[in-house]
Amino acid sequence: MSIKVRYFASLKENIGRSEDNLEFFGLATVADVWRAANPDKVLPDNTLAAVNMDYVELNGVVNDGDEVAFFPPVTGG
Repeated sequence: MSIKVRYFASLKENIGRSEDNLEFFGLATVADVWRAANPDKVLPDNTLAAVNMDYVELNGVVNDGDEVAFFPPVTGG
């Protein structure tokens, strides 16, 4: 299955790219997507994830054609 991965704000800067396109075979979760796209980087604490613009937990299942986005925590003030 084909998954588009997008990174925003400081995550994009730290990773050095704004998106990836991945191929998976079988069931995948949001956490699996992060590990496949960034095998040498730990997912920062409190990172928010969305699948097709809906916030999800890291154990959320990803389907063929989905877009997975990762956002750093947002603070206000």
